[in-house]
Amino acid sequence: MSSATAHPTQYWHRLGGGRVQCDVCPRACKLREGQRGLCYVRGCENDAVVLHSYGRSSGFCVDPIEKKPLNHFYPGSRVLSFGTAGCNLACKFCQNWDMSKSREMDTLASSASPEAIAQAALNEQCRSVAFTYNDPVIFMEYALDTADACHDLGIKAVAVTAGYMCEQVREPFFAKLDAANIDLKAFTESFYKHICGGHLDAVLETLQYVYHHTYTWLEITTLLIPGENDDDAEIHALAEWVLAHLGADVPLHFTAFHPDWKMREHPHTPHRTLSRARDIARGLGLHYVYTGNVHDANGSSTWCPHCNACVIERDWYQLGQVAMEYSGCCAHCGSKIPGHFDLPVERWGATRRRVTF
Repeated sequence: MSSATAHPTQYWHRLGGGRVQCDVCPRACKLREGQRGLCYVRGCENDAVVLHSYGRSSGFCVDPIEKKPLNHFYPGSRVLSFGTAGCNLACKFCQNWDMSKSREMDTLASSASPEAIAQAALNEQCRSVAFTYNDPVIFMEYALDTADACHDLGIKAVAVTAGYMCEQVREPFFAKLDAANIDLKAFTESFYKHICGGHLDAVLETLQYVYHHTYTWLEITTLLIPGENDDDAEIHALAEWVLAHLGADVPLHFTAFHPDWKMREHPHTPHRTLSRARDIARGLGLHYVYTGNVHDANGSSTWCPHCNACVIERDWYQLGQVAMEYSGCCAHCGSKIPGHFDLPVERWGATRRRVTF
């Protein structure tokens, strides 16, 4: 008998011998009746793969959109953020490990339908809803139904994801997303294999797919971990790849690590490491490179690449002066700043608060 929370899914196939294979991500989990994949929320029931976290969340918060981070997608606006449980990667540095590594469905204390989430976002004057905290790829049915409900009310849908998914899932997933921040966790296969339990190529393929084949606004985040992925050569190679395969205008965020989960012995990322990474990427020709998880008005602000004027001033998530025309152009030289902007830019700033249903 199926559990009360089991929701049907599409991307799987039968293998024979009483097993089924999940086709959502490259792990290709092969499951027998009653077993769950590494993500924990997708499992085999009645000879089919079902989703156990549909309609159940680890909680809801209203955040500034810069917290995702998305700096070129309606800056200063409110976003209703939520996640579920589980993850299809096993990152030793996970900073949401209490949710992503949870094996207790009781973690999902909040129940909400896609329609209720969309209505809550509207009530809270949110410009968008974000699927975040853990990876929405593993609860894609819930996320995409929520995206549909949001679009019905004129609200945007945003994903924060590691981009670790199979080719056939990319089109239906990103077709319903207005923006995505994809974690490019490092630029070596060794890091992905030994620290994340995944593979780099699948993520690079997702990044190229989103940029070249969708209308989804794309930004990238790399969390720099001292001694693991922060040397100059790797940062240079990563930025060079972004420039060559995605172009100069895709925003790239270098963010600070703090010790967590299985990497508590590592030190915090020094501010100078973030600044050095930003300098390397900008020196190669990337136009919009940011530092995050630190107070750094210079590294957090948006600068016009043509006249070097500050067009959106930020310090962490707090916005300051804005020098942008209604057309989304630099007020100083008239150059177009890529992204999605509502003017005047909202000033909701660094505030965040929890939402209950």
